[in-house]
Amino acid sequence: MFFRRERPVAVSFANRLTQLEAAGFTVERIAPDLARIHRNSLAADLKSTGESEVHIGEVGLALGKEIAVLTDVGYQKIFVAPSGRKAAAQAEHLKALHAFEEDIRERLDLVSLYNESLGTTNERHLYDRVMNRDKGVAKRPWQR
Repeated sequence: MFFRRERPVAVSFANRLTQLEAAGFTVERIAPDLARIHRNSLAADLKSTGESEVHIGEVGLALGKEIAVLTDVGYQKIFVAPSGRKAAAQAEHLKALHAFEEDIRERLDLVSLYNESLGTTNERHLYDRVMNRDKGVAKRPWQR
């Protein structure tokens, strides 16, 4: 007569990485709570934020040991690595990046937001008219 709710199973970070390996991703453990996954020329950083929670960090084009993040410079999108290396983002890169992110979210049972499912999104913008916007408060003209 009494109905019981099934207890949710907490999946560990190691089990989630095993699921990704089974799905065709190459997993590289960096630290106990940090891993980098690769597929083709794309890479992403995953971080364990709790018992069974996973956060997707930087996602982008793998340039050597770095991940070049998608950046919008106003007239086109480019990939920018932490060392300053740049690569032009082509249509096939954007399609592959979108599919890569969606596959990760699907395998990790994460929520996929509507605006992210429409296409490739990026958080970095470097327009000429807002130069150094991401570096904090800009200097005023009288401070130069």
